[in-house]
Amino acid sequence: MAAKLLVLYNHPTDPAAFDRHYAETHTPIAKTIPHMRSFAISTGPIVAPDGSRSPYHQIAELTFDSMEDLQAAMSSPAGRTTAGDLRNFAGAGVALLVYETHEA
Repeated sequence: MAAKLLVLYNHPTDPAAFDRHYAETHTPIAKTIPHMRSFAISTGPIVAPDGSRSPYHQIAELTFDSMEDLQAAMSSPAGRTTAGDLRNFAGAGVALLVYETHEA
């Protein structure tokens, strides 16, 4: 069963600064997290199904082979560094969700 970390970033006060930091600093750090099978981020505006503006500026989805791999990854030095970087650009708030998935 795969495990995922879903990261929901609230709208920042300075979207350009957020996007720049995310692309130039946070993504390269995040890509060093061990055991990560995939790392995907949203592109373009995020909208609700009815077309209204979502409360989120960006969404990231990190996939691991198991919950054990996810936990080990987030406890690793690279995982701690990635989490620690949030304070440098995600001041508007961020929600982290962890869950397991299976094919339906």
